[in-house]
Amino acid sequence: MSKAGVGITRHAVAGLALAFLALGLAGCGSSDDDKNYVERPVEQLYNQALDELGAQEYKKAAKGFEEVDRQHPYSVWATKAQIMAAFAYYQSNKYDEAIIALDRFIQLHPGHRDLAYAYYLKALCYYEQISDVGRDQRVTQQALESLAEVVKRFSGSPYARDARLKVELAIDHLAGKEMAVGRYYQANQQYVGAINRYRVVIERYQTTTHVPEALHRLVESYLALGVKGEAKENAAVLGFNFPGSEWYQDSYFLMTGEGQRPPDEKNRWFFGLF
Repeated sequence: MSKAGVGITRHAVAGLALAFLALGLAGCGSSDDDKNYVERPVEQLYNQALDELGAQEYKKAAKGFEEVDRQHPYSVWATKAQIMAAFAYYQSNKYDEAIIALDRFIQLHPGHRDLAYAYYLKALCYYEQISDVGRDQRVTQQALESLAEVVKRFSGSPYARDARLKVELAIDHLAGKEMAVGRYYQANQQYVGAINRYRVVIERYQTTTHVPEALHRLVESYLALGVKGEAKENAAVLGFNFPGSEWYQDSYFLMTGEGQRPPDEKNRWFFGLF
């Protein structure tokens, strides 16, 4: 899955993080690289981590923000540092570490003003790990659940709109997985298994782009089994709902043997063609 995704891009996420979370400390930007120095002022630790973040040294920044929390756990900067550490891990593609940090932040600060951002960033950590449909889709399901939670809990936040778009993409991806498995079964003449997968797409993911093909594949599979009545019924549904689809034209050819575009006036009355 692309890092950019849709809606809010990774660069925009970075901007939001810095805008909402990273409050500069003017005049306190001195750095001390003495590794033997055990405890340092909170402002100095925090500002150094911010500098490292700005320099795209994300791993160092994450460790720096964690050090703020470790050395000064009761300061106001500790709370900010917790979510900034999670953001730095996210930027370095250390998604597991980011999720752990975000879960801790969410648990410790259930009423914090940046809670919506924490939930959204956690959802992005799952979303950006979505792999192609040939692989296990557990992380896709986790992304879907996390994105849906952002939409449900923070519908008025600036993150909800982008989360809604990504929810639709995640659902479409899950439907694509079912289609891939269905095609595999069908190619190996395991038609009952293929039919079950295509049915899942139609019944569970009926708003996705995969439905027209799923209906056509059902026509193919039922015809291969010699069950013309079921094939005819699914062809009718395909013709009624997607009359301009290339999948409908393919089904029309299979059912009639006519290699031409179905007559427009009959598209909505597919049953009458047979």
